[in-house]
Amino acid sequence: TTGQPITAGYTRGDLDMWAENIARLVTAVGVTAEDIAQISFGYTLFTGAFGLHGGLERVGAAIIPMSGGNTERQISVMRDFGATVLICTPSYALYMAEVAEQMGAMEDIRLRVGLFGGEGTTEEMRREIEGRWGIQATENYGLTELIGPGVAGECPHKAGMHINEDHFYPEIICPDTGKVLGEGEEGELVLTTLTKEAQPVLRYRTRDITRLHYEPCACGRTLARMEKVKGRSDDMLIIRGVN
Repeated sequence: TTGQPITAGYTRGDLDMWAENIARLVTAVGVTAEDIAQISFGYTLFTGAFGLHGGLERVGAAIIPMSGGNTERQISVMRDFGATVLICTPSYALYMAEVAEQMGAMEDIRLRVGLFGGEGTTEEMRREIEGRWGIQATENYGLTELIGPGVAGECPHKAGMHINEDHFYPEIICPDTGKVLGEGEEGELVLTTLTKEAQPVLRYRTRDITRLHYEPCACGRTLARMEKVKGRSDDMLIIRGVN
């Protein structure tokens, strides 16, 4: 779906599934074929850029494949091309806002939605992003071991990230004992792929600490929702999308 060679560990069906999951994610926050999306994730072995690219193509949005870095040029292209959607890490979104303010470019920016992932964030950070850019900032979740981005994402109600349960079966376990916990209990997220062909994953321990909720969301979706990740059950840190 991205015009790139099929990645090892994926079949064509997997790539179609990946694009479909991303298409759901971006559609849930209101992205349409009328939007212009600037992808400021690195187009490298990191799955973020290629994953979002394929799903946005499925929706029909125009894509600016900026990749990462060269922030002043990022802002100039964002302004000149009229980008309406920004995709990057939340920390980079804040830095881009600082540069845009220094350039005096904010009044010419047309962004309305941000889809952020690749690292942990806080509600305070979200509010700062939304205030400085004047956009709706949403969070999404994924793991390279499964497909990359597209496992879960927020809707405008921001009441947790909707998990694509027809592709990924979620459980919460006690990280110390492995015991499966009940709805609403905090523990480690475990995911099983249901449709991945080339490299299915059974009960993968993400090491991410969260909760699951199953009551219908105000948006009408009935998919399970995971809370914002609160921490890790191991010592790994994720800084600017890098483990």
